[in-house]
Amino acid sequence: MDIKRAKQILSSSSQVEVHYHGVPVWIDSCDEASGMVNVHDMKSARKEIVQVNVSELEELG
Repeated sequence: MDIKRAKQILSSSSQVEVHYHGVPVWIDSCDEASGMVNVHDMKSARKEIVQVNVSELEELG
């Protein structure tokens, strides 16, 4: 995925399925300058936010 698409998903009113290494995640924020995004595992109750490279995200559907 690229940063432009990640920002579109973040601002979208619909839920878009995004995976990080096969794990469904929610995009919390994007940093266009660094190409990094903050995500959290949608299945985890802890909602721990992790910073990852946007190129490691995969949009499904």
